[in-house]
Amino acid sequence: MGKRDDLIAQYADDLKNKCGMTPDMDLLTKVTIGCGPSIYNADASTVAGSQPDEIETVKNNFLIKKLGLSASDDLDGAINKAIETYGKSERNKYRAVVYYMLTKHFGKESVYG
Repeated sequence: MGKRDDLIAQYADDLKNKCGMTPDMDLLTKVTIGCGPSIYNADASTVAGSQPDEIETVKNNFLIKKLGLSASDDLDGAINKAIETYGKSERNKYRAVVYYMLTKHFGKESVYG
């Protein structure tokens, strides 16, 4: 197994044990690949849920640009829900896991079709 496969296994474990979800491995793999090389960078691979500029990045670069949502959708609410689900005290909120939860939340799996 390669480094990416190891990371996907780690993300699946987080979804199961920290978020209480059974991951769709095919979708999780596609979301992880969609994150690009950022998954290998310690800082870029996580989402700092308490930093407003980080929330804006998730909102603009992922929800609006990637998933094609509009600002009128409850983007902040969805991001907050994903961070709550992951656990506010959880130090490492992996970007791929947060993006996976947001993709599921908005029913946008077809983007990764």
